[in-house]
Amino acid sequence: MLHFGRPTYNAFHFIQWKAVKLLLCLLGCLNSANVAASAQQLPDAEMRAYLKNTIAKADSFHDRFDAEVWLVDMSGRLKRYVKDHKKRLEILRLVHKEASQAGLQPELVLSVIHVESLFNHFAISRVGAQGLMQVMPFWKKEIGRPNDNLTDIATNIRYGCTILSYYLKKEKGNLTRALARYNGSLGKTWYPSRVFTAWNRFWQAR
Repeated sequence: MLHFGRPTYNAFHFIQWKAVKLLLCLLGCLNSANVAASAQQLPDAEMRAYLKNTIAKADSFHDRFDAEVWLVDMSGRLKRYVKDHKKRLEILRLVHKEASQAGLQPELVLSVIHVESLFNHFAISRVGAQGLMQVMPFWKKEIGRPNDNLTDIATNIRYGCTILSYYLKKEKGNLTRALARYNGSLGKTWYPSRVFTAWNRFWQAR
């Protein structure tokens, strides 16, 4: 008859040794994962160089320190939507430049882009609106530039900022009505509410 009692001294130490060995193995794996994660978070030489170049070209900031703080902060937030760091920084530089020239807050423009296209510059809506800020093609005819490419990032952001700025002036500073006009839903508040929610949740400047 087999008897299952307490393990013998040797058996107990064997089990203990196996447990310690397993624990050390797990700790080693965790340490390796932490090292790998830390390495991924550090910008490489190419990214640092591109960031410096973007900051140098960003002439819409008060100084280079403001440019670096804003670009690094917003780049970290935008990373989940735009993986490529060069494209990410270029979008941010252009948003800040065009928004500032149009008298808009850059974070507002980022919120509009978030709602309109989720930062897909090739996005086309079912009614034909194109690009990051979902600009309707008829605007090209309105300003006499029929050959403009609205999926081009710089062109689209300039159009979008100019149009929104125009509506804001038309509505005497009433941002809710200006946003509704931009979306073509004047008299309703669902679209401005979505933009304000994105602004508060994702793009509010710290």
